[in-house]
Amino acid sequence: MKFFQVLLLPFAWLYDLATRMRNYLYDSGYKTSFEFDRSVISVGNLSAGGTGKTPMVEYLIRLLQSTEKVVTLSRGYGRKTSGFRIAGSSDTAVTIGDEPMQYYSKFNVPVTVGEERAVAIPFILAEFPDTGVILLDDAFQHRPVKPQLNILLTSYQKPFFDDYVLPAGRLRESRRGAARADVIVVTKCPDDISSIRKGEMERAIHRYAPKVPVFYSRIKYGEPTGLRNPLKEVVVVTGIANPELFIRHVQERYDVVEIFRYKDHHQFRENDIKRILERAINGNADIITTEKDYMRLDNSLRGLIGEQTGLFYIPIETTFLENGREFDKMVVDAVQLHASEG
Repeated sequence: MKFFQVLLLPFAWLYDLATRMRNYLYDSGYKTSFEFDRSVISVGNLSAGGTGKTPMVEYLIRLLQSTEKVVTLSRGYGRKTSGFRIAGSSDTAVTIGDEPMQYYSKFNVPVTVGEERAVAIPFILAEFPDTGVILLDDAFQHRPVKPQLNILLTSYQKPFFDDYVLPAGRLRESRRGAARADVIVVTKCPDDISSIRKGEMERAIHRYAPKVPVFYSRIKYGEPTGLRNPLKEVVVVTGIANPELFIRHVQERYDVVEIFRYKDHHQFRENDIKRILERAINGNADIITTEKDYMRLDNSLRGLIGEQTGLFYIPIETTFLENGREFDKMVVDAVQLHASEG
């Protein structure tokens, strides 16, 4: 633990106490966790972002959409609207958030947002009565809804068992919260992770979540998406949590002129784009960004860039290193079991 983290420990203890009390109220029944007559799958993490929730939600959409009516429900972090909302053709990342906008642009499934998930789900069922599965994005700490399957993600680079509660670390709650998970996925793994390292990680995970099955996934990068092939020289733009793997991927394939890093969910302004454009033009470079960041560039900003240089984003997918079919079966079985009980 670094010195500044030690200084923040008293505040972390207070935060930890508050989250434990909240969880106790739900676990003991003093506060209600609502169940619904449709399958609900939650995807979330203990840390404050950067574990790969968006590609995991997309993985689940691809897995289930051929047999179930899938609806996604996100909080819509960073949007300028409030309340329940169904994504439509006039929406942007400003009105529904960047992750929901990404789902809406890629999949033919209803995409919804609402801060209070327990309030939003009845609206979903009224609007889409044939709903089979509701995917809750970033909902591990959203205790008012009790999911049939609680999927916890933790990154290989910063697993929850090596982290600390806010503000000393990045955890939203104690490591013990992992025990609520039905399955844990270690994300963003290297292709060559050894069996020894897996054993070490599983022992560390099972100290907090005994007997919970553990899977390992990696990020698969697609080809840059744009109107043409990108130039060899590029300017990299990121506004996501933990962009290091993305930056490294680009650096391995292109000559990076400059890297512009912004905070997670950054709303790009015209001044941002002008700074980025100036560097790209001076370096005779194209601009490469993440798919999520691309969603936050409105049409006017995309047009401003497109008039002067190329703009590309790199799509990503979650793939499992092994036992992917076992993970798929757990998901499908959870959905089918709840359907039969309902």
